[in-house]
Amino acid sequence: MSEAMVAEGPRKEPAGVLTRILRRKLALFGLVVIAVVTAGAVFAPWIAPYRPDEQFFDGLTLEGAPLPPGGRFLLGTDLLGRDLLTRILHGARTSLIIGVLANGMALVIGTLVGLTAGYFRGVIGAVLMRFTDLMMAFPALLLAICLAAIFQPSLWIVAMVIALVNWVQTARVMYTETTSLSERDFIAAERTLGAGTGRILFRHILPHLVPTLIVWGTLGISTTVLLEATLSFLGVGVQPPVPTWGNIIFENQTYFQAAPWLVFFPGAAILLLALAFNLVGDALREELDPTQRGRA
Repeated sequence: MSEAMVAEGPRKEPAGVLTRILRRKLALFGLVVIAVVTAGAVFAPWIAPYRPDEQFFDGLTLEGAPLPPGGRFLLGTDLLGRDLLTRILHGARTSLIIGVLANGMALVIGTLVGLTAGYFRGVIGAVLMRFTDLMMAFPALLLAICLAAIFQPSLWIVAMVIALVNWVQTARVMYTETTSLSERDFIAAERTLGAGTGRILFRHILPHLVPTLIVWGTLGISTTVLLEATLSFLGVGVQPPVPTWGNIIFENQTYFQAAPWLVFFPGAAILLLALAFNLVGDALREELDPTQRGRA
């Protein structure tokens, strides 16, 4: 492939990539799961049977235990007599909002750091990448717990905390690819023609990073959803009464043996959504990365 062709950017048509992904059974399964969860989250106020905080006097047994799935409550009730299906649907909204928002912020931060460090290198690159290495040295979950404990947990704070611990992987990948691209002949030609730094970065280097960003963005959402659920389960995530899949498990963990559906259904939702984004992300990587083509 000539440098002129590289300079023109990725040639793959989005429609062709989507068509090939739809032919993959696992990727298609992932897309269906993501579509169903997204539809349930968006239309939760209209399709959920009740309000997420509504408690029912007949939602508990005479002994005060949660009701099992079936009848009026399709997935049963929780320890306060609230409809579990309603809370899972509304919890999907919180999980998806945090997943998309936090992952988007992490991509922006990581891309800016990696792009800057990979293009300028020298002292600027060394300082930025040593700071990235320092952040990577901290366990992400422990750092997220510390940050969430310092700030008052809320939907936006949790999203910011997750973004602050997840940008480092993106920065490392963007640094490697930017360093490679900045040494290409077409970038040297642009410098010779007098192109400014901004034009080179955003008109010639960044477009070549888009396929990688798409893949990392898709894979990163699953990581973000899992981390949000973990923080909520540990009590430092989004606080009740706002439902999330993690705090639904946290609130009902004492009934794990007596009412296992209270843990099984939200846990299955977390597992399915994370698996779906991983399947789609893997398919995108194999289609958008030429070194992966034919290895599926």
